[in-house]
Amino acid sequence: MQVHEPPDPRLCHARQILDRVGDKWSISVIYSLGASTMRFTELRRSIDGISQRMLTATLRTLERDGLVERTVHAVVPPRVDYRLTTLGLTLSETVCRLMSWAVDHGDEIDEARAAYDQREGHRADQAI
Repeated sequence: MQVHEPPDPRLCHARQILDRVGDKWSISVIYSLGASTMRFTELRRSIDGISQRMLTATLRTLERDGLVERTVHAVVPPRVDYRLTTLGLTLSETVCRLMSWAVDHGDEIDEARAAYDQREGHRADQAI
């Protein structure tokens, strides 16, 4: 009889956190903010393809998780700045390394995908 130990609840919690902060928009926001403070429109312009709605939702999630700080300035028109918190900066280091890795190895991954697609396409032709 095989005995299964219950899963470590910390690992489950870690997976939930990684699901939230590891999505492409969160990674992009964290990467774009880096060590700087940005206004919403600057941030949106720096992230190709993100909608206003998605950026708003992503910023709210990151703020809730304690990774982004939102500062509203009492001026007309209102000005809102975003920056990474101390906790967010610790994640930024990892995100920057991950982005650098993706840039450095993008060509290799493209080649591997093309080779795979060619092999799989050949297999599909043989099955017909």
